[in-house]
Amino acid sequence: MNPFLKPLFTGNTYDPSSFFLLAGPCVVESRECVHEVAQTLKSSCEALGIPLVFKSSYRKANRSSSRSFTGLGDMAAGEILQSVRTELNLSVVTDIHTPEEASMAAEFADILQIPAFLCRQTDLLVAAGQTGKIINIKKGQFLSGPAMEFAVQKVKETGNEKVMLTERGTTFGYQDLVVDIRNIPWMKKIGVPVIMDVTHALQQPNQSSGVTGGQPEMIETIALAAIAAGADGLFIETHPDPAKAKSDGANMLPLVKMHDLLKKAVAVRRAIQP
Repeated sequence: MNPFLKPLFTGNTYDPSSFFLLAGPCVVESRECVHEVAQTLKSSCEALGIPLVFKSSYRKANRSSSRSFTGLGDMAAGEILQSVRTELNLSVVTDIHTPEEASMAAEFADILQIPAFLCRQTDLLVAAGQTGKIINIKKGQFLSGPAMEFAVQKVKETGNEKVMLTERGTTFGYQDLVVDIRNIPWMKKIGVPVIMDVTHALQQPNQSSGVTGGQPEMIETIALAAIAAGADGLFIETHPDPAKAKSDGANMLPLVKMHDLLKKAVAVRRAIQP
């Protein structure tokens, strides 16, 4: 495991040779939902020896429709994420969207995540880097894996070496994405941990309904393929009832299916280890 990731899991019974997991509901909907998902994930990951970072966005700034749910309010959602850190002893990752948000989100998150559409925004990358937090940059749907070297450089030029990259699919026509698994080894050559965003890679964006579609039946396929290709981590959005989720329900994995998927991923990880 990369040295800068180890402090995230101090005090937990995790296997440092395992892949790590960033997982949770797409957006903070309620304290009850967040804590149910976080506690369930924690139990599964402790049983399987998987390092866990809880993921949820305090705000969803990029929605297909202006009528879509964007959040409870930044401070209210931030307080809920902080409660996951203090009450469940879990690290937290969340998205930021503007340079001004970086220092605010750094108060309640251990990893700041740069959304794919914003991965070329220099001011945002610099502000994130200056917080000193771990920065996870999602690869733009319009970029190749090797091109992400320049985004990494922007963060490192702030003096912050704690950078990760996430593959989340490549635009294929107007309403679909395709996963080019070559991006995993390509981005690993940049010298940073590489994560596979399994659920967003299966989105079907720009639907005429104004609601993004998805292919959740392919989540296991993409997750296991990514681990086999050498991904250091998996990013998976999950919800107790995706049909009732307020954001990205079409491509989230039902919470009850997470344990079996992770168990299979652990088996693949062990199979490819020398």
